[in-house]
Amino acid sequence: MTYQVLDSTLKLIAKLQTLASEQQQQVLDFVEFLAQKYAHPQQSPQKRVLGLNLQ
Repeated sequence: MTYQVLDSTLKLIAKLQTLASEQQQQVLDFVEFLAQKYAHPQQSPQKRVLGLNLQ
């Protein structure tokens, strides 16, 4: 980990510790949502072109 990442992590933890437990749970829920959303980028299926046969 770089110094900047470590510093950001420590700041985040310090801020989280100042929140009430209900707010901490909301933050956790949001982080899990983001992790799930960006774990598998959704790609739109490519449309088929009729008459195009690439071999």
